Amino acid sequence: PSSCSGSTRGAPSSWAGSPSARTHSASSWPGSRSNRWYKRTLKNSDPLIFSLGWRRFQSLPLYSVADQNERQRLLKYTPLHMHCFATFYGPLVPPGTGLVAFQRGSLAQSSFRVAATGTVVELSQTFKIVKKLKLVGQPAKIFKNTAFVKDMFTSPLEVAKFEGASIRTVSGIKGQIKKPLTTTQGPPGSFRATFEDKILLSDIIFLRAWVQVKPIKFYNPVCSLLTEDWAAVRTVGEMRAAQGLHAPLRKDSLYKPIERVARQFAPPVISKALQQALPFAAKPKDTAPKKKAGKEDKMLQVPTFLNPHEKQTHSFLQKLATIHNIRAAKRREQTKAKLAAHKAAIAKKEETRRSRLHDKLRQHYQLEGSKLGAKRSHDRDQEGGAERRTRSRDED
Repeated sequence: PSSCSGSTRGAPSSWAGSPSARTHSASSWPGSRSNRWYKRTLKNSDPLIFSLGWRRFQSLPLYSVADQNERQRLLKYTPLHMHCFATFYGPLVPPGTGLVAFQRGSLAQSSFRVAATGTVVELSQTFKIVKKLKLVGQPAKIFKNTAFVKDMFTSPLEVAKFEGASIRTVSGIKGQIKKPLTTTQGPPGSFRATFEDKILLSDIIFLRAWVQVKPIKFYNPVCSLLTEDWAAVRTVGEMRAAQGLHAPLRKDSLYKPIERVARQFAPPVISKALQQALPFAAKPKDTAPKKKAGKEDKMLQVPTFLNPHEKQTHSFLQKLATIHNIRAAKRREQTKAKLAAHKAAIAKKEETRRSRLHDKLRQHYQLEGSKLGAKRSHDRDQEGGAERRTRSRDED
């Protein structure tokens, strides 16, 4: 075309044609991998220059990986030592076509320039790529196994989209979203949910969902890299570096120390009918602690006034109790000392018995060893005499 013929400015160029059926654009799904010698990690939706077949163009890829359920999960960055899928908007090419991707088209880059390599796996107008969405809500009212949940959605339309979805509390109680509530029953976005068991007002309810992400329809063809007329789309990092800006810092995304208050649960209540049916070993035997007397109870107590004789008797009994306690403490100390001396004597006797047994066994083994040595020497003497007699017979 005339737009390309005027942009070469005397530079050598090669021309190639393609059928008109291949000029249509669609989403390509190649299996790609970041090059091992490329120092940087590729970020999702950052522009890349693709060299695919006869064409060289710039597009915004979405990186994903297939999980166990054959679901294409969105990746924020390319993995280090494994392949992933890249979905971008580009021309139609047959599956199996190889591609090379660059992050910059300038020749002034001194480091390794090939950012990724791959092969086209599939072409389609729609690819279902999903990312995880975690919504959190709180119970507003609780009716046994049913509860009204708020702060998870903002409108009844969102609730209708997630009707029948499974939800769960942090304590592990599973539930299901039923119907949105009216404006009289709760704020917009509230809904009714059923659970396996009764939940508490302090429980946190969350919903794990998947949201589809569509690739951006961006296709920027590269006519020639020998001229400076072609303008490439820059990455967010390059634009921030050009303007001298730093990455935005969100305070909510920073790690904070977790402070949890220890919860005190109410004791379990067992009905009397169930207690009668339980065996004796399973029946609750812990009695309720006695309530301490408060100020009002002390005020209700009748004061007692003692006459001199009763005071003298009470003092005498206290002295006797004190003497008894002192003597009991002395007896306990004497008993402990006697027990310690008795254990020391038993340990000494045991040590003496072990030493005597050791000496006795040593003498026994020495005697047995001497007997065995004498027997072996006698057997050797007999064998030597038999050999000498045999030799004398042979000589005769």
